[in-house]
Amino acid sequence: MSAASHPPKAVVLLSGGLDSATTAAIARHEGFELYALSVDYGQRHRFELESAARVAQAVGVREHKTVAISLDALGGSALTDDIAVPQDRDAESMAGGIPITYVPARNTVMLSLALGYAEVIGAADLFIGVNAVDYSGYPDCRPEYIAAFETLANLATKAGVEGTLRFRIHTPLVQWTKAQIITRGTELGVDYSLTHTCYAPNDEGTSCGRCDACQLRKKGFAEAGLEDPIAYQT
Repeated sequence: MSAASHPPKAVVLLSGGLDSATTAAIARHEGFELYALSVDYGQRHRFELESAARVAQAVGVREHKTVAISLDALGGSALTDDIAVPQDRDAESMAGGIPITYVPARNTVMLSLALGYAEVIGAADLFIGVNAVDYSGYPDCRPEYIAAFETLANLATKAGVEGTLRFRIHTPLVQWTKAQIITRGTELGVDYSLTHTCYAPNDEGTSCGRCDACQLRKKGFAEAGLEDPIAYQT
């Protein structure tokens, strides 16, 4: 294949969760050559990194990097600190305010790392599986935040300033319900048995079924009329 006909490169942030797996499948379907980036930020639910490696292999990425950065040194979140993960919350509670599972500056850090990776490999396109519908409590999942980061990306990089790349941040799931995400991923052949969603798994990595993330996942599969292929403790 000639250089002119080679597929464009894209960096995909791959957490190992349902949303990022679907995002990777969409990017692949759109014709991009995928370079996956996972971030070991000191998250307590570290099983998701193993899932990320499995998803990367299944989706056929060109390269998969895992970068370690210790956000747990800062704490301030139930995902990185000695703070209980909320369980058994109803929909109204989950929709009210920014949850304690918010990790300060996480998406900004992750997108910055993805941007650096993209500039190094010459990729203008970055994909992230943020969603502002089913779980709108996170400020760094909103479309206005993504638009602001895209502006930053083109101001803060050599490639952006010199005009060799025009960075674009793709958020294909941002306005989809969890059911719509699962339906589309299933159409694209995503194997959701490889993914990990839970914020409070047991020592074997089995999902709790009770945290916000598990409840939203189960609700999404139910509304999509599909069976969730992973096991739950409850």
